[in-house]
Amino acid sequence: MKTATITVLIILTSIFIVLFDNFSFFQHVLEVYPFNLANSAFILSLGVLLYALIVILLTLVSSRYILKPIIIISLILAAFIAYFMQSYNIVIDKTMIANILQTDINESGDLISFKLLIYVVFLGLLPSYIVYKTPLIYRSFKTELFSRIKLFIIHLLLILVILFSFSKFYASFFREHRILRLYTNPVTAVYNLVSYSYGQFKDKNIPMKKIGLDAREIKKDNKRKIVIMVVGEAARSDHFSLNGYKKKTNPLLEKEQIINFPQMYSCGTATAISVPCMFSMYNRVDYDSSKGHHTYSVLDVLSHAGIQILWRDNNSDSKGVALRVSHENYKSPKLNTVCDTECRDIGMLKGLKKVISKSNKDILIVLHQMGNHGPEYFKRYPKRFEKFTPVCKTNQLEECTKEEINNAYDNALLYTDYFLAHVIDFLKTYDKTAQTAMIYMADHGESLGENGIYLHGLPYFIAPEAQKHIGSIIWFGENFPTDREKIKKLSKQKYSQDNLFSTLLGVFNVQTKVYKKKMDILAQ
Repeated sequence: MKTATITVLIILTSIFIVLFDNFSFFQHVLEVYPFNLANSAFILSLGVLLYALIVILLTLVSSRYILKPIIIISLILAAFIAYFMQSYNIVIDKTMIANILQTDINESGDLISFKLLIYVVFLGLLPSYIVYKTPLIYRSFKTELFSRIKLFIIHLLLILVILFSFSKFYASFFREHRILRLYTNPVTAVYNLVSYSYGQFKDKNIPMKKIGLDAREIKKDNKRKIVIMVVGEAARSDHFSLNGYKKKTNPLLEKEQIINFPQMYSCGTATAISVPCMFSMYNRVDYDSSKGHHTYSVLDVLSHAGIQILWRDNNSDSKGVALRVSHENYKSPKLNTVCDTECRDIGMLKGLKKVISKSNKDILIVLHQMGNHGPEYFKRYPKRFEKFTPVCKTNQLEECTKEEINNAYDNALLYTDYFLAHVIDFLKTYDKTAQTAMIYMADHGESLGENGIYLHGLPYFIAPEAQKHIGSIIWFGENFPTDREKIKKLSKQKYSQDNLFSTLLGVFNVQTKVYKKKMDILAQ
């Protein structure tokens, strides 16, 4: 293009984004509204409506000096979103934005592929270069202003005409199929990014809500409590052989006197939500990130009651949970001595005896696993754990067979089984002198290609069972004061991460107004 007016550039950019970056949106639309004579005009109207909406948004920022940069950013952003939507069937809501912003560089590296490069180059960089090199024709301020107003009004009227003409379809579309709107690229992502950023800015001045200041531990004997809480990663319940899965993914745990919770559900479908939520006083319905980050967690309450807390992390981080307690990063060889292609979860056990021996206090140690973090499940375990073959060895999961994906995922679970068995063995060394326990709870589940959906992070209301139904077990040492048989009988009930807050308080016999006995799994 030799030259162009701002109006022409906006229109062509909008058409390009609708045609080339919204394949996933129209694919999902066609699943709900099959292409036939009755639906064809409505489906076409959706494309025009999305085009008009993008035109209006670009018109609002069509200043002479910022339009090109904004269009270039929009094109590159839309290219990235198109790739991830098409490859993993994810949507960019506020939860996913939080997850993206809190993902470290190593985890981001797992998502880079040649296919992503193709998307970014041809749908992002190449059109951006054309935009950059195209000289814009600038007319007088009055002429340009009138042109922008006219463009805005024409496309606003176009939207109104479409909504009125297909009102019967759109009433159903907006009321019953709101999930489809989440696939509009990049409109939804931009809206949620602005909303998320505003929320972060607004929350800066919110004071910390200090709960559990009345907390105190009631000691019933002189024996010390040593409890390890393992926060798993992306471990779905139906791939645990403890829950009847055909492959032996829990061979070592099956030999231990563990209590399995086959009906445990997560608070969210992404680490950024589930981890702070599971340690918070709020249940899933009441929880939001603002509340979670500005209210003391159960770790703070336990610490206030005199319990020693240590958080060791082999994942991205604690998502704000461990900000006020002792925290150690085991994602690098600086502390983790068990590293090959990446640092292993088992390395978090190194040096724990020294930590425990330094104090006589009751102690809760939280170990945050790398676990089954996708999409490169084959990297999550040492080679000797590759029991199930053939294995998917790419982050392009759609290029692998279902068997290959499941095998890689199951091998990673096999390594978690090995890790948890070693946690139990470690605690057994204190059986004669202390009351020991291990609690394992995954942060969320994982989709492995069912219905074309991969990974996790879909909004809770539309997320499949696999992303919400999680693995969870408890192991008690010889001297831990609890009715194992009673808990075992009740373990088949439906529980959720909502139960963790009061259960951890109950484990240490901490009395406080924020403790709810009916939510304490051990007290039921």
